[in-house]
Order: sequence, then structure tokens, then C-alpha cells
Amino acid sequence: MLDIISINSIPVFLLMFVRVAAFFVTLPLFSYRTIPTPFKIGFSFFLTFIMFYTVDSSAVAIDEFYLFLLVKEALVGLLIGLIAYIILSAVQIAGGFIDFQMGFAIANVMDPQTGAQSPLTGQYFYIIALLFLLSVNGHHLLIDGIFYSYNLIPIETFIPFHDGSIVEFVIDAFNKMFLIAFQMAIPIVGCLFLVDVALGIIARAVPQLNVFVVGLPLKIFVSFVAILVFLALYIALVKSLFEIMFETMQGLMQLFGGV
Repeated sequence: MLDIISINSIPVFLLMFVRVAAFFVTLPLFSYRTIPTPFKIGFSFFLTFIMFYTVDSSAVAIDEFYLFLLVKEALVGLLIGLIAYIILSAVQIAGGFIDFQMGFAIANVMDPQTGAQSPLTGQYFYIIALLFLLSVNGHHLLIDGIFYSYNLIPIETFIPFHDGSIVEFVIDAFNKMFLIAFQMAIPIVGCLFLVDVALGIIARAVPQLNVFVVGLPLKIFVSFVAILVFLALYIALVKSLFEIMFETMQGLMQLFGGV
């Protein structure tokens, strides 16, 4: 206990605290405005205090490179949380594709959690995804990610940016994110495309009918019915999205640690 509270252990504790606090700045769920900042700081502090007993800090040298270690720890926490947030944003991108076909693209809403504008359908899917993440204790797995990151990324090592493997990995993660967004949007977008084809045929067959007046409520009705039908498919895709998110976080930590 005396070693834990000694003066020599404070710089190592500060390094761990910077990584954990930076991790919660960009991590989904924990980084939202609805969570008070004192709670984030206190949770980061006590989580760091718990992890301090389990991390080997004997190899950390307090020298002129200590400031660079602080910057590295902040980058590790920010980037790991950010890659998880980017992967989870596939739900909102899929909602943007759907809203563009529904005619809701001009009616964005303000997300109180992030303070950014988001599409209506995307916000609906995003709330379902977050509730599903909480129901399967996914937030516990996110905390495990920062806990076990010290096994892959030791405190005393720096990030190997000399090769392009990290850039290629991030680009591949973006590709997976857009692929899942396309898979989530394609059922609704496909149905709305068929509605547009039918409206085009009706406009040619019955010129007296104003398809612009009939088309908008019809497309909204078809979209709601399609969302209700394909909701089970969305849950399966969100489950796959979570698996990709956790695998991407682990892969990025392995690259940061030079594994």
C-alpha cells in the first residue's frame, strides 16, 4: 500500500489516468453529453486506481520522454474509443440512406447525446442499437477493452507509426462500416425504388393523377411497413456490427502494441 501512494508511483498513475480519461472522451455511451463530466472524471479515476494494482509499471522511466508518453497515452485512448464510435455510426449512415429515399432528408433532428444533427430514421435505429448494446452488457465489454489494453499496449512503449499497417487497418474498418450501413439500408431503399418505379408507371398510364402528391405519403407508409417487417434483420445486423466493433478495437490495440 505504501508503494501505491508513494511519490514515485504518481507519474505512472497519471499515465494510466490519461489513457482511461481519453478513452471515455470518444467512447460510445460514455462520451455523451447526457453523462455529467464529474461522473466521467470520477469513474476514470477509480477505474485507473483499480487497474493500477494489475499493471506492471517497473519498466516506466521518468525522463525527458515522459511528456511524449503522456501524449501517446492520450492518443491511444482517443483513437480506440473513436474507432468504436465510427463503427457504431454505421447505424446513422444507414438511416441517412433511408431518409433520403423517404423524403425525410430535409428534416434532421438534433441529437441531445452528441449535439450533432442526425437523420430521423438513423436516430431511431441508433437508439435501438444502444439499448441492445446495454441489454447484452456490451458496455462491460467496452470497459474490458481499456482494461486489457495494457496487455497489448504497455505503458513504456510508443506507437509504431513507421509502417502503413495502421492506416490500412483503419481504411478496412471504414469499408466494413459502410458495408454494414448498406446492408441495413438496402431492404428499405429497394422497396422504395420499387415504389418509385410503380409511381412512374402510374404517371404514364394516368397523367391526370398527381404522383407528387400521392408519392410522398405512400413512400412514408411503405417505409414504416418495411421497417416493421425487417426489424429482426436489423437486430441481427446490429449484432454483427458489435462483433466487428470489438474485433476492430482489439485489432487496433494489437497494431498499437506492435503485436
